[in-house]
Amino acid sequence: MRLRLERLLALIKKEFLALLKDPRSRGVIIFPPLLQTLMFGYAATFDIKEVPYVVYNEDHSEASRELLAGFRGSPYFRLVEVADRPGRIAELLDTEKAVLAVRIGPNFARNQERDEGVVQLIADGRNSNTAALALNYGSAIVQQYNEDRLDERGLKAPAVIISRSWYNENLRSRWFFVPGIVAMVTQVVTLLVTALSVAREREQGTFDQLLVTPYTPVDLIVGKAVPGFLIGLVEATVILLAAIFWFEVPFRGNLLVLYLGLILFLLSAVGVGLMISSLSATMQQGLLGTFIFLTPAMVLSGFATPVENMTPFVQSLTVVNPIKYILVIIREVFLKGSSTQLLVHQLWPLAVIGTCCLILAGWLFRRRIY
Repeated sequence: MRLRLERLLALIKKEFLALLKDPRSRGVIIFPPLLQTLMFGYAATFDIKEVPYVVYNEDHSEASRELLAGFRGSPYFRLVEVADRPGRIAELLDTEKAVLAVRIGPNFARNQERDEGVVQLIADGRNSNTAALALNYGSAIVQQYNEDRLDERGLKAPAVIISRSWYNENLRSRWFFVPGIVAMVTQVVTLLVTALSVAREREQGTFDQLLVTPYTPVDLIVGKAVPGFLIGLVEATVILLAAIFWFEVPFRGNLLVLYLGLILFLLSAVGVGLMISSLSATMQQGLLGTFIFLTPAMVLSGFATPVENMTPFVQSLTVVNPIKYILVIIREVFLKGSSTQLLVHQLWPLAVIGTCCLILAGWLFRRRIY
């Protein structure tokens, strides 16, 4: 028994020494957990601060100004514009420059005597969690305004709240999360297929055989990229059908716009996967590289928590994250029915990221060959 225990301890010691002596293994043990901890700590938060809001005040009385002072003094809200017409509310919510609109009706001060001082809160419901929190914070400010103005006659509610949520009227979280799964699952499958392609050839010893064939490096990289691209497109289509017909998420947009975004996104995913594969000598390294990339990419994508909630430094890191852009495209097409014109600011960054990833993947591939 003692001898067996000593052999077991020796084996454990050997494994630790082999792990710690390998620089790549040390890096995997130390840096990814620290990076993921920082990412989750700073990026994964459901708290919201400085929610951008627009005001449309049709009363311009002292009472309405006192109510709006509660929004201006709150750390949860940030005024972006005082609208001069009702249509401006829709423009700011459509372009995501504002998440909440505060509209005070005419004769607000006069109607308070009849408990009919109307305050309308309009929220962008595409992100159901943010919309619900913004409406709750706004309602709390109006409630505080009412409590501060109780009088001897027992006036209980000088201001009456009417709340609406656009694009997701009932604030169903499924409508927000299910479309995002399209991007997440497609990214994982495409990365795994492409990241293991070259590494599998090296591990099985067939990569050198490919080099003596008439194929050029461009032919080889295209041959490795196309299967992953097509598999990702099929996966995305299956999940889209499930979202529409099984989960009953409303689809209000154009399929061509959606697939244009998916194609550009898949170019980025294939490029990243080929870069990982070119740098990996074994399939195990390819898998490890894939999951090292996926964790921060998903946290910084806005899938669960809005990018706007993150710190400014972390927000700057999301600029090069392709999942961030495709999530916006998918949700906009599903819930809002956005056109190509409205989504051009999401499409061109995807095209740039995809082109750069493929060029860099090709350069790494040729460098590992020669």
